[in-house]
Amino acid sequence: MVVKAYVLVVTDPTKTKHVHDEISKVPHIVELHEVMGPYDIVVEIEVETLQDIPTILGEKIRTIDGIQSTTSLVTLPD
Repeated sequence: MVVKAYVLVVTDPTKTKHVHDEISKVPHIVELHEVMGPYDIVVEIEVETLQDIPTILGEKIRTIDGIQSTTSLVTLPD
């Protein structure tokens, strides 16, 4: 089973490129886009279990310098 999550990231405007580059190094990232609007970056994550999501978010993404906030959306199983 594949679990997908979308992470909506708000960055310090001067550090968006840095945040994008750092997120691109995180395992399990399948898509990553800088966007315009209330969020600066949209990240798509694919993992095998729901339990993998908090570790990736808490230890790999939210610790990146320049991130002001994140909103996570985890997909429901089909």
